[in-house]
Amino acid sequence: MKKKKKNKSIRDLLVEYFKAHSKEDMPHGPVVDWVEAKYKRLYNTKPRDTWRSIRNLHENGFLIKVKKGIYRYDPNAVKQRELEDFTLEQKEVILKRDGYKCVVCGRGKKEGVELQVDHIKPKYLGGESTIENGQTLCAQHNFIKKTLKQTETGKKMFVRLYELAKKEEDKALLKFCADILETYERHNINSHIIWKR
Repeated sequence: MKKKKKNKSIRDLLVEYFKAHSKEDMPHGPVVDWVEAKYKRLYNTKPRDTWRSIRNLHENGFLIKVKKGIYRYDPNAVKQRELEDFTLEQKEVILKRDGYKCVVCGRGKKEGVELQVDHIKPKYLGGESTIENGQTLCAQHNFIKKTLKQTETGKKMFVRLYELAKKEEDKALLKFCADILETYERHNINSHIIWKR
């Protein structure tokens, strides 16, 4: 029996749904339910990572994120941005400036680590492809940054370091981490990440 050709992707179905609900604030759950039900009817299998496709549509300027878990398609506000990337020349300047090492962990090609040039301020938040907005990250830390956002990644790292310093009774490191974590608190950044003194 011939397999049914997949003409519509998850992205296509999401676009179809949001266009049918133009200018409406759509909660994440019903959108995912509709797309998954339609995809299953079409191809007799459940789609994967529908929510990631929604996030990608937001990052590409097709959807407006109203608040966490709620998106809106507004044809008058759609900005199909060219998510430009660094040129090969820019990448080489950034890699050289950073010593061909990840700015987070210090590992590089000598350790057999894949290096990537990353936007410090992400493209979907208006970050430009300039040398000043570029940094060298290993593939692992680039993935973490994309998943958690940079300030969250930093705070989690300092919380772990604080716990380690407490365990090893390293007073100098303990004070250093506490100073940084208190700065997070003072500026009310990533308050959902808790650390215990």
